[in-house]
Amino acid sequence: MAMHLGSSQSDESEVMMDINTTPLIDVMLVLIIMLIITIPAQLHSVNLDMPVVTSTPPKVDPVVVHIEIEADASLRWNGQPLANRQALASRLAEAAALQPQPELHIRSHAKAKYEATAAVLAGAQRAGLTKLGMVGSERFAY
Repeated sequence: MAMHLGSSQSDESEVMMDINTTPLIDVMLVLIIMLIITIPAQLHSVNLDMPVVTSTPPKVDPVVVHIEIEADASLRWNGQPLANRQALASRLAEAAALQPQPELHIRSHAKAKYEATAAVLAGAQRAGLTKLGMVGSERFAY
């Protein structure tokens, strides 16, 4: 809005030619508020009809094979002594053929050489077994 201050040349008041926008703005604000109130709430989800599972598959407990390495580097398979490394390799190959593969829990004696443990781990890797675990290693932590 412009306001004309009197000039020194003329004492006549001039007519304002600007439109009064205050009522127009008030009406527009009321219309915007009414529009906001009447708009339905938007949901941010999609309704889907998902299939219902009727039964759960039976839980299969994993087969666990315990391999023990004694202080003299002799091996035990689930408590039974193994004759040599070839017997271990054949047992590992049989275990790798099973579905699902069994878990190998390897326990090494404190006085056993690392070479014996590394040979068992390498044999399991060559056979294709992937579920290996060192059991009882917390005894060696310092």
